[in-house]
Amino acid sequence: MASVAPLLARWPVVLELPVQWGEMDELGHVNNVIYLRWFETARMEYFRRAHLWDRVRTEGIGPILARSTIDYRLALSFPDDVRVAATVLKLGNTSITMGMRLRSRKHDRAIAAEGEAVLVMVEYATGRKVPLTPEMIAAIESLEATAADGGDQKADA
Repeated sequence: MASVAPLLARWPVVLELPVQWGEMDELGHVNNVIYLRWFETARMEYFRRAHLWDRVRTEGIGPILARSTIDYRLALSFPDDVRVAATVLKLGNTSITMGMRLRSRKHDRAIAAEGEAVLVMVEYATGRKVPLTPEMIAAIESLEATAADGGDQKADA
Protein backbone atom coordinates (compact mmCIF):
# COMPACT_ATOMS: atom_id res chain seq x y z
CA MET A 1 0.00 0.00 0.00
CA ALA A 2 1.24 3.45 -0.88
CA SER A 3 0.45 6.43 1.31
CA VAL A 4 -0.23 9.61 -0.65
CA ALA A 5 -1.47 12.18 1.89
CA PRO A 6 -1.58 10.55 5.32
CA LEU A 7 -2.15 13.69 7.36
CA LEU A 8 -4.63 15.49 5.08
CA ALA A 9 -2.01 18.12 4.42
CA ARG A 10 -3.03 18.31 0.77
CA TRP A 11 -6.41 19.03 -0.77
CA PRO A 12 -6.15 18.80 -4.55
CA VAL A 13 -9.91 19.08 -5.06
CA VAL A 14 -11.82 21.88 -3.36
CA LEU A 15 -15.31 22.82 -4.52
CA GLU A 16 -17.53 25.65 -3.34
CA LEU A 17 -21.20 24.76 -3.26
CA PRO A 18 -24.20 26.81 -2.17
CA VAL A 19 -26.51 25.40 0.46
CA GLN A 20 -29.91 25.06 -1.21
CA TRP A 21 -33.17 25.82 0.58
CA GLY A 22 -34.48 22.38 -0.36
CA GLU A 23 -31.55 20.63 1.35
CA MET A 24 -32.91 21.52 4.78
CA ASP A 25 -35.22 19.24 6.69
CA GLU A 26 -38.20 19.94 8.92
CA LEU A 27 -35.84 20.77 11.80
CA GLY A 28 -34.45 23.74 9.87
CA HIS A 29 -30.96 22.43 9.17
CA VAL A 30 -29.30 20.65 6.26
CA ASN A 31 -30.27 16.98 6.31
CA ASN A 32 -27.42 14.58 7.12
CA VAL A 33 -27.77 12.84 3.75
CA ILE A 34 -26.78 16.06 1.96
CA TYR A 35 -23.34 16.06 3.61
CA LEU A 36 -22.77 12.62 2.10
CA ARG A 37 -23.92 13.92 -1.29
CA TRP A 38 -21.47 16.82 -1.06
CA PHE A 39 -18.67 14.36 -0.23
CA GLU A 40 -19.72 12.23 -3.19
CA THR A 41 -19.59 15.29 -5.46
CA ALA A 42 -16.01 16.00 -4.34
CA ARG A 43 -14.97 12.35 -4.85
CA MET A 44 -16.42 12.23 -8.34
CA GLU A 45 -14.74 15.53 -9.23
CA TYR A 46 -11.49 14.03 -7.97
CA PHE A 47 -11.93 11.04 -10.28
CA ARG A 48 -12.79 13.35 -13.18
CA ARG A 49 -9.72 15.54 -12.65
CA ALA A 50 -7.49 12.45 -12.34
CA HIS A 51 -8.96 11.17 -15.63
CA LEU A 52 -10.01 7.94 -13.95
CA TRP A 53 -13.49 8.24 -15.51
CA ASP A 54 -11.87 7.62 -18.89
CA ARG A 55 -11.50 3.94 -17.97
CA VAL A 56 -15.20 3.73 -17.11
CA ARG A 57 -16.09 4.75 -20.67
CA THR A 58 -13.40 2.81 -22.49
CA GLU A 59 -12.99 -0.33 -20.38
CA GLY A 60 -15.96 -0.49 -18.02
CA ILE A 61 -13.64 -0.24 -15.00
CA GLY A 62 -14.28 2.23 -12.21
CA PRO A 63 -14.91 2.87 -8.54
CA ILE A 64 -17.60 1.37 -6.33
CA LEU A 65 -18.14 2.79 -2.85
CA ALA A 66 -17.35 0.06 -0.32
CA ARG A 67 -17.38 2.09 2.89
CA SER A 68 -18.18 5.61 3.98
CA THR A 69 -17.80 7.27 7.37
CA ILE A 70 -18.65 10.78 8.45
CA ASP A 71 -18.23 12.82 11.60
CA TYR A 72 -20.72 15.66 11.79
CA ARG A 73 -19.40 18.72 13.59
CA LEU A 74 -21.86 21.52 12.75
CA ALA A 75 -25.49 21.77 11.76
CA LEU A 76 -25.73 23.92 8.63
CA SER A 77 -28.64 25.90 7.24
CA PHE A 78 -29.63 28.13 4.34
CA PRO A 79 -28.16 30.52 3.36
CA ASP A 80 -24.55 29.39 3.41
CA ASP A 81 -21.78 28.26 1.10
CA VAL A 82 -19.68 25.21 1.82
CA ARG A 83 -16.24 24.22 0.67
CA VAL A 84 -15.88 20.50 0.26
CA ALA A 85 -12.40 19.05 -0.22
CA ALA A 86 -11.13 15.63 -1.21
CA THR A 87 -7.76 13.91 -1.14
CA VAL A 88 -6.41 10.38 -1.35
CA LEU A 89 -5.18 9.00 1.96
CA LYS A 90 -4.10 5.53 0.94
CA LEU A 91 -3.79 3.33 -2.12
CA GLY A 92 -4.35 -0.39 -1.77
CA ASN A 93 -4.07 -3.13 -4.34
CA THR A 94 -7.65 -2.67 -5.58
CA SER A 95 -8.85 0.17 -3.33
CA ILE A 96 -8.50 3.88 -2.78
CA THR A 97 -9.13 5.45 0.62
CA MET A 98 -10.17 9.08 0.36
CA GLY A 99 -10.52 11.81 2.96
CA MET A 100 -13.15 14.55 2.70
CA ARG A 101 -13.63 17.75 4.65
CA LEU A 102 -16.49 20.24 4.63
CA ARG A 103 -16.20 23.84 5.79
CA SER A 104 -18.91 26.46 6.26
CA ARG A 105 -18.52 30.05 5.13
CA LYS A 106 -21.28 31.25 7.48
CA HIS A 107 -19.48 29.65 10.44
CA ASP A 108 -16.17 31.34 9.58
CA ARG A 109 -14.89 28.32 7.67
CA ALA A 110 -15.29 26.02 10.66
CA ILE A 111 -15.18 22.32 9.88
CA ALA A 112 -18.78 21.15 9.54
CA ALA A 113 -17.95 17.51 8.74
CA GLU A 114 -15.07 15.17 8.00
CA GLY A 115 -15.12 11.71 6.58
CA GLU A 116 -13.44 8.87 4.76
CA ALA A 117 -14.51 6.66 1.91
CA VAL A 118 -13.09 3.42 0.59
CA LEU A 119 -13.64 2.90 -3.11
CA VAL A 120 -12.86 -0.38 -4.82
CA MET A 121 -11.99 -0.51 -8.50
CA VAL A 122 -14.16 -3.04 -10.28
CA GLU A 123 -14.94 -4.27 -13.74
CA TYR A 124 -18.62 -3.33 -13.94
CA ALA A 125 -19.63 -6.14 -16.33
CA THR A 126 -18.40 -8.89 -13.99
CA GLY A 127 -18.38 -7.15 -10.60
CA ARG A 128 -14.81 -8.35 -10.07
CA LYS A 129 -12.24 -6.23 -8.26
CA VAL A 130 -9.37 -5.09 -10.45
CA PRO A 131 -5.96 -3.89 -9.31
CA LEU A 132 -4.99 -0.27 -9.58
CA THR A 133 -2.75 0.07 -12.59
CA PRO A 134 0.52 2.01 -12.62
CA GLU A 135 -1.28 4.56 -14.84
CA MET A 136 -4.06 5.02 -12.25
CA ILE A 137 -1.53 5.45 -9.46
CA ALA A 138 0.45 7.94 -11.54
CA ALA A 139 -2.73 9.93 -12.28
CA ILE A 140 -3.59 10.09 -8.58
CA GLU A 141 -0.05 11.08 -7.61
CA SER A 142 -0.07 13.75 -10.31
CA LEU A 143 -3.32 15.24 -9.05
CA GLU A 144 -2.13 15.11 -5.44
CA ALA A 145 1.00 16.99 -6.51
CA THR A 146 -1.18 19.90 -7.69
CA ALA A 147 -2.22 20.68 -4.12
CA ALA A 148 -0.22 23.20 -2.17
CA ASP A 149 2.22 21.52 0.19
CA GLY A 150 1.72 21.70 3.92
CA GLY A 151 1.36 25.13 5.41
CA ASP A 152 -1.98 26.23 6.76
CA GLN A 153 -4.11 24.96 3.97
CA LYS A 154 -6.92 24.56 6.47
CA ALA A 155 -8.23 27.94 5.40
CA ASP A 156 -8.56 26.65 1.84
CA ALA A 157 -10.06 23.24 2.50
